[in-house]
Amino acid sequence: MEKANVTTVTEFIILGFPEFPELQIPLFFLFLLVYLIILMGNLTIIIIVHLDSNLHTPMYFFLSNLSFLDISCTSVTLPKLLDIFLRKNNLISMSGCFIQLYLYLSLASSELLILSVMAYDRYVAICQPLCYHLIMNQKVCILLSTGTWILVFLIPAFYFIFLLHFSFCGSNEINHFFCDLSALLKLSCTSISTIQCVVYILGTLVALPCFISTLTSYVYIISNILRIRSTEGRRKAFSTCSSHLMVVCLFYLTLICMYMRPSSMQSMNQNKVISILHNTLIPMFNPVIYSLKNKDVKNALGKMFH
Repeated sequence: MEKANVTTVTEFIILGFPEFPELQIPLFFLFLLVYLIILMGNLTIIIIVHLDSNLHTPMYFFLSNLSFLDISCTSVTLPKLLDIFLRKNNLISMSGCFIQLYLYLSLASSELLILSVMAYDRYVAICQPLCYHLIMNQKVCILLSTGTWILVFLIPAFYFIFLLHFSFCGSNEINHFFCDLSALLKLSCTSISTIQCVVYILGTLVALPCFISTLTSYVYIISNILRIRSTEGRRKAFSTCSSHLMVVCLFYLTLICMYMRPSSMQSMNQNKVISILHNTLIPMFNPVIYSLKNKDVKNALGKMFH
C-alpha cells in the first residue's frame, strides 16, 4: 500500500528566488544586464587575443580559455534563471537537469585546472625567464589546454554512474537557481552515502592538487619578486601576475564559502547567495581585472576601438 502512494519524479521544479515574489521582474533585468556584461567582456578578451599578434603568448592563450569557460559556465545556469524570472517557467526534465549539472561540474572543474596552469605559466615567466619560451612552447600550451578539457569532462561522468541508479520520489522542488548536486541529492529517496563519498574523493583529487600547485607557484613567485633589488623591477614583475592572483583569490574564496564551511553553518539559502556570486561576479570581473591591470590588453583594446 505504501508503494502505491509513492510518486516517481520525472521532472523537477527549480525554485530560483521565491523569497522575493515582487522583485522577479527587476531581478530579471538585473541578471540580464549581468549576463550581457559577462558575454561582452569575455568575448572582447577572446577577440583581442585572437586579433592582436602581440597577445599571441601562452599567458593570453590561457586567458582566452578562461574567458571561454566563464561564458560557457554562466550560459549553463543564467538563461534558465532568466526564464524563471520572466515566464515563471520553473519546470525542467530529469534529463535536462542532469545535463545542466554535468556541464556545470565539468566547466567549474576546468576553471580550477586552467587557473593552476596560468599560475604555473606565471611561475616559469618570473622564476625561469630565460627558459620560458622553451618550457611554455606552443605544443605544451595546446597539450595542457586539451588535457584540461578532456579530463574535466571525464571526471563528472563518475557522478552520473551513481545518479542513474537513483530514484527520486516525493518532493520535486530544487531549492536552488539551477540543478545543484547538493540540492538534488536532498530529493533522493535512495541512500546518498556512496555518492557523497565519491563527491568528496573526486573533489579532493581535483581541487586539492590544483590548490596546492597554485599556492606553490605563487610562493615561489613572491619569494623571487622579493629578491629583486630594484623597486621598478619588483613592480614590473608583480604587475605580470597580480591580475591572475586577484582572480585566484576571488575564485577560491567563494569556493571555500560554498563547500568548506561546517555543515552546521550551511543552509540552502546561503548556498544560493554564495553560488550566484560565484557564478556572476567572477565571470563579470575577470575581463575588468585583466584589462585594467594589464597594459598589453589596454593597448590592444585601444587599437581595436580606433
